[in-house]
Order: sequence, then structure tokens, then C-alpha cells
Amino acid sequence: MSEHTPPEQKTLVLTGASRGIGHATVKRFSAEGWRVLTCSRQPFDPRCPWPGGEENHIEIDLADPNKTIAAIETIKAKVGGHIHALVNNAGISPKGPGGARLNTMTTDLRTWGHVFHVNFFAPVILARGLKDELTAAKGSIVNVTSIAGSRVHPFAGAAYATSKAALAALTREMAHDFGPLGVRVNAIAPGEVETAILSPGTEKIVEKLPLQRLGQPKEVADVIWFLCSDEASYISGAEIEVNGAQHV
Repeated sequence: MSEHTPPEQKTLVLTGASRGIGHATVKRFSAEGWRVLTCSRQPFDPRCPWPGGEENHIEIDLADPNKTIAAIETIKAKVGGHIHALVNNAGISPKGPGGARLNTMTTDLRTWGHVFHVNFFAPVILARGLKDELTAAKGSIVNVTSIAGSRVHPFAGAAYATSKAALAALTREMAHDFGPLGVRVNAIAPGEVETAILSPGTEKIVEKLPLQRLGQPKEVADVIWFLCSDEASYISGAEIEVNGAQHV
């Protein structure tokens, strides 16, 4: 490669891109010169400021396994054989009437299934389906779990919490299975981050945090960036907690 040949543009496939942590992640990787393919159940919003956004957007309902499987061919057609990072960020946390927490007794089976399809099965389907492209790029997978995956949370429901715990275990399994292909798999577990998903009453949690403030989406996106960068080249099978010491 001559010194005048520009380096290959790297490609990120990101689910749950339309707001919060996902939105901040798009901005972080775009600023580093990556091409970002955004996957969301919403159509592309023309107000999104990054270049090439519309042609790099895939509308996909991760709650439907058949649609998730079908979207893999769409993604493959867009990436040209190489995916340098897959970030499974999409997550849903349904609430009961009046925003009530859905616990193990009040969550109906259909809701459990819906949550697990988006939060747990979609990451498996996408990683398996895009295995060849990730292998070709010696890429990286980051699963976004949650502090609710390791402790009972006052707002996050039982289906959300158990799906995130399962996703943390899946991260270990995937790190074991994808490692021989040269693909690293890690997770990040955010705590109370200032996004639209926050429930009223979060300020009471924040008062008790050692850092005594909410996290910002950019602070989470920076950790995702680190795990997908060459600086993290020997980190795999880890779950990094991004929660202002909430877990202590």
C-alpha cells in the first residue's frame, strides 16, 4: 500500500441508533471517520446530522425474528464483505399501567418473549448472520447490558433485567466461540444514563451514587469506542460497568 492510499474506511453496524446511547455512539464513530450502518425500528430521521445517514439506515423490527433474519441480507449487501464492529445496543423495557414496574408476577408471557427477542435473541441472530464479515475484518462485538442485569432495579422490569443478565452470559459464550475467528466480544453495563428511558424518581438513585450525578450518553459511547478500537486488542469476554460506582 503506497503512502498515498487512504486507509480502508471501517464499518460499524449499530442497533438502537435513534436516541440516547445509540445516537451518541453514531456521533463518536462518525467523528473517527467510520461508516455507520444504523438499525432501528424507526425510519431514518432527516434531522440526523451525520453524512450518508439515509442510505446507511436499515429499518428493522428486532422483536420479529423473521424480520431480523431477513435484514441480515440487507446488511450484507451494504457492507461489502467487512464489518469492523457490531454494537447490539437496542433494548426495550416495557412498563405497566401508569409506568408501573413489571415484576415476575405481573409480566405476561407475551411480554417476556417480546423483550427477549429484542434484547437477547436479536444480538445472537445478527452476530451469527454477520460472522463472515466480522471475521474478514477481525472485528469486534459489543453487547450493551445493564446494571439491572446484576441487581434488582427499582424501575427496570423483570423481563428487561433477566434479558440483560442473559446477554452478559451470552457475551462470555460468544467470546469463547468467536475468539478463534479473531473476533473479540465484550459487553458494557450502563447505570443511570441521561436518556429518554429514565423513569421519574431516578434522582433518588443519583443522590446515593458515589459520583452523585447521571452518566452522559457520550461517556458510554466512549467506552464502546474503546472496546472496538485497537487499544482494546486483547480484551475479550469482559463486561465493563459504566455506572459511577453504582455497583459498589
